[in-house]
Amino acid sequence: MSKKWLVAGAFALAGFSTIAHAADDVTIQLKWVTQAQFAGYYVAQDKGFYEDAGLNVTIKPGGPDIAPPQVIAGGGADVVVDWMPSALASREKGVALVNIAQPFKRSGMMLTCRKDTGITKPEDFKGRTLGVWFFGNEYPFLSWMSALGIGTEGGDGVTVLKQGFNVDPLLQKQADCISTMTYNEYWQVVDAGIAPDDLVVFKYEEQGVSTMEDGLYVLEKNLADEAFVDKMARFVAASMKGWAYARDNVDEAADIVLENDASGAQTEKHQRRMMSEINKLTEGTDGKLDPADFDRTVETLLSGGSDPVITKKPEGAWSHVVIDKALAM
Repeated sequence: MSKKWLVAGAFALAGFSTIAHAADDVTIQLKWVTQAQFAGYYVAQDKGFYEDAGLNVTIKPGGPDIAPPQVIAGGGADVVVDWMPSALASREKGVALVNIAQPFKRSGMMLTCRKDTGITKPEDFKGRTLGVWFFGNEYPFLSWMSALGIGTEGGDGVTVLKQGFNVDPLLQKQADCISTMTYNEYWQVVDAGIAPDDLVVFKYEEQGVSTMEDGLYVLEKNLADEAFVDKMARFVAASMKGWAYARDNVDEAADIVLENDASGAQTEKHQRRMMSEINKLTEGTDGKLDPADFDRTVETLLSGGSDPVITKKPEGAWSHVVIDKALAM
């Protein structure tokens, strides 16, 4: 065999090895259990969008005992899904999280009340018992009450009931109103037998105190690594493709979520309904965080009563370096 063919063969082998290089591993930690709230990631994995981007993605479900900031700080994930209040609180405490993409444009948080309580407007909350989620989720509520001039220590103000991850306080009339999400707990109340006409809902977004939910966060130090930025850009691009597919294929997306639910706790009816509601929150965004949304969230957190979740406006808490690269792909 001539040297010419040997050289040509060497180049061909070199080219093949470049094309067939191993996929880059990415581990994402979700904020909660497997459900349609995270459909974009499961869809991207199921439809091969991650594989096409040269990625081998592991999706880790969350739960009541799993804190995404702790997971990523301990090296258990490359990227996490978290609500901005939690991420900013963690940043102030030393876990330098940075928002690299914001698939959710709108908030799904609400306060849902029984109509028979007579509550028709926020001012009617005085003297009532309200169920509130804590662990960082209480700050939009505290900011809202502060803006209304309503105390949260009982008496002439409101009595705050620390609400668990269920709707029992409303069903058992332990609270006049409870915290719900448009895509989840509200429908649990309805499925429990209380008709929508017998409920009054107050959306945080309409009250001007909504905060950003379900953003993608990484550790700040990793953004100095060009290879990591490239990997995350491919991950974000493929994930946003997954979210777009979920909006166009609601039932299929919900079915994909159900296939990945190892607990078997989710139902087809609830997940398809949740998928439709989630799509309303992701619609109209390319995943790029609007600085105005960040500023609004920070303002809400800083005004959350006598014990705000953060004490000053954070610097460097978001970056467009990954999403800009993703959008250019």
